[in-house]
Amino acid sequence: MSFQSAISREIFVPRDEKLLVAIEVRRRTKRKGLSFLNAGRKRDYITYLCLSVTNSRPAQVLITKVKRYRGTRQLAKRSQWSMEQLRQVNGINPDKDTPEFDLVFDRTTDQWLAGSAAEKCMFVQVLYHACQNYCKAKLAQANPESPADQKTPGTTENKKSPGAPSQTNFVNCQPKLMGDACSVNIVIYRCKIFLNRMKNSMTANQGRPQREAAAVKASRGRSSPSPPAMRKIMRRASQVLSERGEHLMRADNKTSHSLHRAK
Repeated sequence: MSFQSAISREIFVPRDEKLLVAIEVRRRTKRKGLSFLNAGRKRDYITYLCLSVTNSRPAQVLITKVKRYRGTRQLAKRSQWSMEQLRQVNGINPDKDTPEFDLVFDRTTDQWLAGSAAEKCMFVQVLYHACQNYCKAKLAQANPESPADQKTPGTTENKKSPGAPSQTNFVNCQPKLMGDACSVNIVIYRCKIFLNRMKNSMTANQGRPQREAAAVKASRGRSSPSPPAMRKIMRRASQVLSERGEHLMRADNKTSHSLHRAK
């Protein structure tokens, strides 16, 4: 994705971070207290929601909001949250692919609408596995144990280590997004995203000639009057010129007569 490469190069590489995924989003609901500022105002920027990890150790997983104003290529980092601040990921509908999802942080809740259902699914899946890996790394760092003391897969833990990080709660998310076939699903979602963008691009290109033809026709209709109207305009102009000429001739005769009498 070209926009993802640009975001990685301009925003995350200078900060020594690796971009995992970036999707285009917009808010489903307006924030309270800002409606009077946005009244009658078009959305003149594009918002990207990005997931990145720091290259330094211990690694930190970060969620960043990046904006790009329409008509420009300039990107700007707006808000950023750490994995510790993310309390809940709400997939809204656990039964089918939908573009809606919520992110609940310590002091705010963002209700997002992704560019497509595939983009949302890809973001949630990458975010889930990043959370799992991050929590495992933090737990191992806080409470190292020998291989003999490690738990076998599938068993539950009764006590939580005092140094263990609080895990993010994923609700209303499809089971396939939290399965093991992460790489396979991401390839499928990327193909769906690509096809969806191609479809939108083709639809926009098909509608452009019709809009241009309509605009040209309307412009011609405004700039060139119909033949009856043109004849009426020509007759009126001829009449005005004739009256003007007669007036000038009368004025010239009066001037000549006055000069003759003065002599």
